[in-house]
Amino acid sequence: MKINRTYIALGVLAVAASIGVAGLVFAQSRQSAQPKTLTIYSGRNERLIGSLVEKAKQDLGMDIQVRYGDTAELAIAILEEGNNSPADVYFGQDAGALGSLSQAGRTEAIPGNLLQKVDGKFRDRNGQWVGISGRARVINYNTNEVSSNELPSSVWQLTEPKWQGKVGWAPTNGSFQSFVTAMRLTAGNEKTLEWLKAMKANGTKVYAKNTAILEALGRGEIHLGLTNNYYLYQFNGDNPNFPVKHHYMPGDVGSMVNVAGVAIVNTTDQKADAQKFIEYLLKNESQNYFAQETNEYPLVSGIAAPKEQISIAQINPPNIDLSNLSDLEGTLELLQQAGLL
Repeated sequence: MKINRTYIALGVLAVAASIGVAGLVFAQSRQSAQPKTLTIYSGRNERLIGSLVEKAKQDLGMDIQVRYGDTAELAIAILEEGNNSPADVYFGQDAGALGSLSQAGRTEAIPGNLLQKVDGKFRDRNGQWVGISGRARVINYNTNEVSSNELPSSVWQLTEPKWQGKVGWAPTNGSFQSFVTAMRLTAGNEKTLEWLKAMKANGTKVYAKNTAILEALGRGEIHLGLTNNYYLYQFNGDNPNFPVKHHYMPGDVGSMVNVAGVAIVNTTDQKADAQKFIEYLLKNESQNYFAQETNEYPLVSGIAAPKEQISIAQINPPNIDLSNLSDLEGTLELLQQAGLL
């Protein structure tokens, strides 16, 4: 099955060994629990959504269990558990993982009244998943090293000699790989591979994750860094004078907007409660939570963008079908050809 090849390529084979024990524990707890227990498999970190889930428990009067873990690993767990999966809702941090579960036939259609709360660009075209919050790709830059009028208008310009050795990226990071997948969808494999090789030849510096890129930017080790939009605010909170700012490139693939979203697992016996939980995440109060607490973009119209960030409309991200971000296998092959993995 394609999703197995994709995520095995990501290096998550180890999850299969733990599924038997983890699945048994969850299954046993579900059998002994009172009815109306909603089990969520969440690739979103507890630090980001834990307090919102706790509030949902109170407001909905619902018993909610959450299994936190890696987005890809939890997707594989649902596949491996099959009809015995205790998961009712899958909360993924990436549209590609949501699309993979949908393509594997492991999701349940979400009611139209919930889907319609979110722009069609940020939900599955067949109604199998819906985006909850948006995460924009940005170029962060060191304000002591680069003036705003020097900044590129497109990621394609980062291969120019002026940026040699001054850019940082994280090729093993899932969000970066989704961005490369989007580049493949908009520009084709050949041009994307050419860009990856040119970036490497231009001395682009490799980091393990987004936070490491921000740290390097703060030190002046690099001048520009490719990350998601919300990481900067962790550093601003600790140091208001942190010398780094966002740069958006409207209409460019370098400013694509991916989503964290939810799907109902097709083996659930709590469909009504799963729908209530999704409805709760799409309420104005919950959408404001993402804007104010995690600095992600709310996806329900009428809710303001995170502080000091431009709106999604102003970003004007490329028009791509986010479900197609599930083709990570092709992206990994391209990154390997470019000598980045």
